[in-house]
Amino acid sequence: MGNYTLLNEFILLGIPQTQGLETLLFVVFLFIYFFTLLGNSLIFTAITSSSTLHTPMYFFLGLLSIFDMLFPSVTCPKMLFYLSGRSPAISYKGCAAQLFFYHLLGSTEGCLYSVMAYDRYVAICHPLRYMLIMKPGVCVSLVITAFLVGCLHATILTSLTFQLVYCASNQVDYFFCDLPAVLPLACTDSKLARKVGSINVGFLALMLLFSVCVSYIHIGVAILRIRSAEGRQKAFSTCSAHLTAILCAYGPVIIIYLQRTPNPLLGAVVQILNNIVSPMLNSLIYSLRK
Repeated sequence: MGNYTLLNEFILLGIPQTQGLETLLFVVFLFIYFFTLLGNSLIFTAITSSSTLHTPMYFFLGLLSIFDMLFPSVTCPKMLFYLSGRSPAISYKGCAAQLFFYHLLGSTEGCLYSVMAYDRYVAICHPLRYMLIMKPGVCVSLVITAFLVGCLHATILTSLTFQLVYCASNQVDYFFCDLPAVLPLACTDSKLARKVGSINVGFLALMLLFSVCVSYIHIGVAILRIRSAEGRQKAFSTCSAHLTAILCAYGPVIIIYLQRTPNPLLGAVVQILNNIVSPMLNSLIYSLRK
C-alpha cells in the first residue's frame, strides 16, 4: 500500500468506437435530454395542477416523471460536457457519486414500476375497494420503501467498488462510471465486488420483474373475465402504457449485467437506451396514452 500512488480523478473515454462523431452525438443527445426534461416536466405540471388527477395512479406517474428527469441527469450532462470538447476528467468523488446516484435512482425507479403494477392490479381486480386499499398513507409508505431499497442497493455497490485501491490506469473505457467499467481499473482483487455486483443487480431486477409479472397475470385473468369487449379494451388501455415502459426499462438492465462476455459497444448502446432514451420514451408513452 505504501508504494501505491492513489488516483484522484478518472478520465472518461466516452462511447466505444465513436471517435470522430462527437459533434453529431452532442447534438443528438442534447436534443434527447432536452426533450426528456421538457416532456416529463409537462407531465408533472399537468398532474400537480389538475385536481382530477390527484389519484394514486397519477401520484405514482408524477413521481416516475421526476425520476425520469433525475436519472438521465446523472450521466448526460457530463457526457455532453466532454462531447462538446471540454475535459473528460471526473474526480474520484464525482465518479463515486455518479455510480451511487445511478444505481439509487435506477433501482428506485424499478421498484416504482412494481408499485405501479400493484396499483393497476388493485384498480382492476378490486375496483370497489381501490380507494380503501390505496390510501394516501399506503402510497407514501410504498414510495418510501422503494427509496430505501434503492438506497441500500446503491450503498452496497458503491462501498464495495470504492473500498478497492485505484492506483494505475485512470482511463474509464465508458461514458460514465459504472461497475463494469471502473472495477477493471482496481489494483487490488475485485472478484468479490464483481460477483456481488452482478448478483445484486441481477437479483433485484429479476425480483422486481417477477413482482410485475405476478400483478399482470392476475390483471390478465381479471380482464379475460370481463364480458364486454369495450370493458376489456378499457381495462387493457390502463395497463398498456405501463407495460411498454417496463419493457423499455428492464430489457437493457438484464442484457447489460447478465451477459457472460461483455461487448463494450453493445453495452454502451444498451446503456444509452436505458439511461437517456427510455426516460424520453416514457414521457411520450404516458402522454399519448393518458
